[in-house]
Amino acid sequence: MEDIKNQIRKCAVCATRFSETHTKHKPKPVVWFESSARILIAGQAPGIRVHESGIPFDDRSGDRLRSWLGVDRNQFYDRELFSIVPMAFCFPGYNAKGHDLAPPKICATKWRSQVMQALPDQRLTLLIGGYAQKWHLGDDLTVTQRVQNWRQYGANVFVLPHPSWRNNSWIKKNSFFTEELLPELKMAVQRNIT
Repeated sequence: MEDIKNQIRKCAVCATRFSETHTKHKPKPVVWFESSARILIAGQAPGIRVHESGIPFDDRSGDRLRSWLGVDRNQFYDRELFSIVPMAFCFPGYNAKGHDLAPPKICATKWRSQVMQALPDQRLTLLIGGYAQKWHLGDDLTVTQRVQNWRQYGANVFVLPHPSWRNNSWIKKNSFFTEELLPELKMAVQRNIT
């Protein structure tokens, strides 16, 4: 486990790609997982604030996600409880218009299978956003289609939209998410952290 984490921390496979983005930044992998964690959060990629702090979901999206899960910061950052494994460990950068770039596929190709093999005992898996959902579920559905059919994935897998504030209108349009899915998610999280 420590070997793979150290390898990821040193990874610079995207250095040229990142230097060509509008942000012109260097790779800074954010590694936050332990084999003993009970809950896997499979996300997309760190944002600029996470790139700067080195702490996953250390932004407004993280505040919303913790609210969805019904946990506080101490619980969320307890590595015995939560492993946070994005599809790309580094901030992908912004384009010229200031929009987030997609997680580079090479990161998942290089690291994801190895990391998943090192995390064998997750009791609960949270798939956040389309990139993580597609990799883990292997289907061609949209995030909306998956979240609308969230019960089909069983009691130990939850599909979630990204907790970005950009999804406010989606959340308003899909009231089942806050009325049905989130209460079940909070109960599942509590069962797995107590």
